[in-house]
Amino acid sequence: MTAPSDLAACADRRPAAPELLRSVFRRHAAGVAVITARGTQGPAGFTATSLTSVSAEPPLVSFGVGTGASSWPAISRSDHIGVHLLGEHQEDLAATFARSGADRFGAPTSWREGPEGVPVLDGVLAWLVCRIVARVPAGDHRIVIAEVLSGDPAGTGRPLVYHQGRFNGLRD
Repeated sequence: MTAPSDLAACADRRPAAPELLRSVFRRHAAGVAVITARGTQGPAGFTATSLTSVSAEPPLVSFGVGTGASSWPAISRSDHIGVHLLGEHQEDLAATFARSGADRFGAPTSWREGPEGVPVLDGVLAWLVCRIVARVPAGDHRIVIAEVLSGDPAGTGRPLVYHQGRFNGLRD
């Protein structure tokens, strides 16, 4: 545990280089989700590894999104978003939604319009439709907090995880 005097010394230091944070979090295995929204130019979405369950009552989730991301304009203007938990069989889908400039909703992506007009991806482990309740500034990102309205947890398979810069399935 850090002593209070050590904390005061840390307050005087400059932040670490962004590469330190990236290097540390490459070692942190994270579940893979795709966040979708209905945009003015059509559906928008991105791969997220920052999805977090925030509260059970009311049911809230959060995720981070960069303000320079191509999907940020849709997320910034939408009232509702879709959250999709990907299975290990969906590595290609995760890569498509992570790739800049990709036609994320073109073939072979299979999706439909869901509740509140939110794009819902087919074949995922689980999905939620949520109402955005806050967009909190956090550096070059926004932390989006959203209330769960509906969803389906009935998909089959094992989760896809992101670790050491790669998508992977879980091993027994």
